Amino acid sequence: MDLSSAAWRKATRSGNTDCVEVADNLPRVVAVRDSKDPAGPALVFSPAGWRSFVDFVKRH
Repeated sequence: MDLSSAAWRKATRSGNTDCVEVADNLPRVVAVRDSKDPAGPALVFSPAGWRSFVDFVKRH
């Protein structure tokens, strides 16, 4: 999948530390990558799958 137009962002609470970055500006997908390795692999979720994951993490 071509992620060259992804607009990556980190959580504001992460400050200058390494963490995950999310790109939710892409059509029909949400991409997630490790900020320490921006050229490395990315996970790709459907928007519904990403919402489910985030909701699960917030509950636990």
